[in-house]
Amino acid sequence: MKISIRNQVRIALLYFLIAASLGLLLRFWHVFDIDVNYKFIKHGHSHIALLGWVYVCLTTILYVLFVKQEKRVASKYNWGFIATQVTLVGMLLTFPIQGYAFLSITFSTLFLFASYWFTWFFFKNVKDEIKTSASFPYIKASLYYLVLSSIGPWALGGIMATLGPTSVWYRLAIYFYLHFQYNGWMLLALLGILLFVMERGGITLSRKRNKNLFLLINISVVLTALLSALWTAPENYVYSLSAFGAGIQVICLGYVLYWIRKNKKAVKRLFTALQYLLFIIVLIVLSIKLLLQLVGSFPYFANLSSNIIELTIAYLHWIFLGVVSIALFLILDVLKLIRFNQKMIYFYLAGFVLTEGLLIYKGIAIWSQAFTVTDFFNEYLLAASLLLFMAIALILFIPKKNAT
Repeated sequence: MKISIRNQVRIALLYFLIAASLGLLLRFWHVFDIDVNYKFIKHGHSHIALLGWVYVCLTTILYVLFVKQEKRVASKYNWGFIATQVTLVGMLLTFPIQGYAFLSITFSTLFLFASYWFTWFFFKNVKDEIKTSASFPYIKASLYYLVLSSIGPWALGGIMATLGPTSVWYRLAIYFYLHFQYNGWMLLALLGILLFVMERGGITLSRKRNKNLFLLINISVVLTALLSALWTAPENYVYSLSAFGAGIQVICLGYVLYWIRKNKKAVKRLFTALQYLLFIIVLIVLSIKLLLQLVGSFPYFANLSSNIIELTIAYLHWIFLGVVSIALFLILDVLKLIRFNQKMIYFYLAGFVLTEGLLIYKGIAIWSQAFTVTDFFNEYLLAASLLLFMAIALILFIPKKNAT
């Protein structure tokens, strides 16, 4: 059974819609008296969002751009794709019902093996000409971070068996996984793909500058992993190292923005008007993300963000719904794997801004105690989440134009 690239992208978007529907169910739980296990639904929501939508979409794009398009290779990839879907559907059916239990853990473990297989498959079958491109080191590093992040889930079993889920190490293992997923695997893969698009359009960095940028970014990815441990109130040097890593990322961003501005006309020629808008939005949300990360390396703000759950959720959603998902929309449209129109994008952005705004509003209200949170906050958040769900449904079911 061969699954076309177009249908693989649509499967990824379907996972995004399912993740959004589970998120919507979590919002319903706060407004209506519904008999569901909130924690179990949350597990299903997060796993399908990260491993369904983002992983499937990114690996499909990596296959299309960087892997040899030979019949033998395509057949292996297709079966690997199908095996991955079995693990994802298994998680979708088990996490919302039983949370972390035998079956859900089994399927999530099998998914880890599927991701290892894809990493091996990619390096074995990558196009020879890609290996010398400026973008390839970023793609290679992103897959290494994908594998590295899996240490977190592997550690959870031992931690739960010996120290229990209330242990500090339990939370640290989860944060380790999330950090190298978001800031390692996803961001470097996206950066590598966008660099490839620019490289194909004749916009390149010098070999020396690209090498230095790549080195600094990887140093910062490792050091900013310490940000995930600041809630434990560690020694001062941990704050200093995490701030140093966050600072390096801001400097790298500054250089990238300078490089883009220097090549502004050439960059604009690469994109349609809508694609260029998405590109600018990605740069804006990424810039805010990196600045917040730097601010969060200071003890006061590190403590603040860890104690106010709304701010933590807002930050994670800012990365996932903002930086990662909007960048994927851009790449999918550039590669003509799926085409968007402005109404779809504006609808999505409205839902994103409203949900983020409400979460940040409540977080600031709790922190400052200068104003109260409206009694209808949960209803407003539910309405904003419904808007986001509808936007994703429009993107999935009413595409402007699909690739063949």
